[in-house]
Amino acid sequence: MKEDEVINTDNHKNKWWSFIKVITLIIVTAIVTYFCTITFTLKSYLSQSDITYLTTKISLINQKLNDTYIYDMNNENMIEGAIKGYVAGVGDKYTQYLTKEDMDSFLESTTGSYVGIGVTMINNTSNNTITIVGVVKDSAAEKAGLQPGDIIAKVNDVEYTGEDLDKVSDAIKGETGTDVKITIIRESQYIDYTITRSNIKLKSVGSKMLDNGIAYIEIASFNDGTASEFRAAYDELKNNNPKGLIIDLRNNGGGLVDESLSVAETMVEKNKIMLIAEDKNKKEKISKSKEDPIIDIPVVLLINQNTASASEILAGCLRDNCNYKIVGTNSYGKGVIQSIFSFSDGSGVKVTIEEYFTPNHNVINKVGIIPDIEVKLDEKWDNATIIPYEDDLQLQKAVEVLKK
Repeated sequence: MKEDEVINTDNHKNKWWSFIKVITLIIVTAIVTYFCTITFTLKSYLSQSDITYLTTKISLINQKLNDTYIYDMNNENMIEGAIKGYVAGVGDKYTQYLTKEDMDSFLESTTGSYVGIGVTMINNTSNNTITIVGVVKDSAAEKAGLQPGDIIAKVNDVEYTGEDLDKVSDAIKGETGTDVKITIIRESQYIDYTITRSNIKLKSVGSKMLDNGIAYIEIASFNDGTASEFRAAYDELKNNNPKGLIIDLRNNGGGLVDESLSVAETMVEKNKIMLIAEDKNKKEKISKSKEDPIIDIPVVLLINQNTASASEILAGCLRDNCNYKIVGTNSYGKGVIQSIFSFSDGSGVKVTIEEYFTPNHNVINKVGIIPDIEVKLDEKWDNATIIPYEDDLQLQKAVEVLKK
């Protein structure tokens, strides 16, 4: 009996070691294949001296970390961080490596639905801060009192700076019904907010009739479906026979370029140039209007320092093609377009592929849209999303222009 047991145990051990060997072989093969692929890819773009320097430096650093670092190391995070650093080395804040989590978050934001508090943020490189540039209407963030222009200093008591934008986004998002503590800086004062996360459905268009018979449409961002929302809003407003239309692009941080151009098509004559995009080889791609316009009343645009990207495209297009007046303050100046390239593991890279220009070939990048009529708000309203009409000097000026 005991002999049988010994034999059975040995067989079990042999099977177990065979299993371990197979698994080990698979892992080793995967690792070798991975590094061979990377090496082959790197050789296609880097010189042999670059590759030698890179591998030698990483090996030296890894040795020092293994010998002296007092905490556990997460190799996966280190590799992802190294890749992020490599891409960041191009020196363009809009070109970024995106982990799988980053990609999921980005795709989520463009669909206009996610779980969070309802803010749009940017890495403000001028002072290395994370700055709120948009607050979703009726969101938890707006109800709590967050405003565009607020600087996010901490999330759940953890301090962050501008380059931590992705980390802050991840920290703010979470499960519906859970709380997140946000510490912001406003006018040099630190203010704490405890906000309950909820499902955020980005309604990017809001509209109403003003008392003076002028239609008003606010576009908060350009997400999937924004152009359809805009058309529906105008169709409803035109039943009131408006004398003119004000399009409010203040605090609109941008979004999908195609949605912006689709909004422009409601006002620009067919076959007119709407956007000029230039690639790395200086080859221009021209986008033209393909439809007849449906809006035939006077239009005035509102912009401010938080008007960026796709909203600047719309403002520049409508001024050049329709001679619409622009009221407010100088816009942000993001005149470049990014494209997302995804990889099989779910990660990706966001790359600046084109610089865009207005139809009259005016530069926007790092310059912005300069308003025809500059009007500044009182400082306390400078970044607010809701401004009483009697305090909204920019909106009042737009009404005045339309009345002339």
